[in-house]
Amino acid sequence: MRLSWNEVRARAAKFAREHADDKDERSQSQRFWIDFFDIFGLDSRRVTTFEKRVQQLDATKRGFIDLYWPGTLIIEHKSAGRDLLSATKQALDYFDWLSEKERFRYGAR
Repeated sequence: MRLSWNEVRARAAKFAREHADDKDERSQSQRFWIDFFDIFGLDSRRVTTFEKRVQQLDATKRGFIDLYWPGTLIIEHKSAGRDLLSATKQALDYFDWLSEKERFRYGAR
């Protein structure tokens, strides 16, 4: 269903109000992203995976991508006040650990 620009704006305003006090990654990140995708009328279950397991090629390290949209997007969600540079490095590492098939066309590197 295509949403009108007014509907998107109304949903975005509601989203901003509902998540204004969010601070904790562990307890709030999935609800945040489900609600975010809903702004645009997207069902997050159809396009995303939460906590996708990834492993370094030599299997020495592993982790979980907070939100993964295959071929499109990696999100590394952090609590308020956390270091976003380290989160960026973490997301870039996860991108490197994905198989060529799982990566999106325009990588960050």
